[in-house]
Amino acid sequence: MKNILVTIDFDINEKSLIDQAFQLAESFDSKLWLIHIAAPDPDFVGYKVGPQYIRDSRATELKLIQEYCTALKKKGINSEGLFIQGATIKMIIEESKKLHIDLIITGHHEHGFFYNAFVGSVSSQIIKKSKIPVLIIPLE
Repeated sequence: MKNILVTIDFDINEKSLIDQAFQLAESFDSKLWLIHIAAPDPDFVGYKVGPQYIRDSRATELKLIQEYCTALKKKGINSEGLFIQGATIKMIIEESKKLHIDLIITGHHEHGFFYNAFVGSVSSQIIKKSKIPVLIIPLE
């Protein structure tokens, strides 16, 4: 297992997810790829740069990914961060293929009935669409 992709959503407890991924990467001498998919905003897709608060938010998220990678490298784990804009599931699957990922690690946290009915679970959609093994880490 040479390449592990870890999906980061900045919603809840991504540090726990990264800690679990670290243990696997250390055991198998794997490279960790931390990926965050930002949903495209139809109001400014294209040539416009978008509102300042969106740019600030994205810059903060990118900085966090870089900090996580730096911390992993200090622990001896080869890691890289990816920040991609697009459809979440599609981009995770596409990047997994490009990077020759052997395992996808994603977190799962409970949502209410209406959220699941209208939005669905990202982790369950990854399981359905991926031909690569997926490890689901429960998050609180």
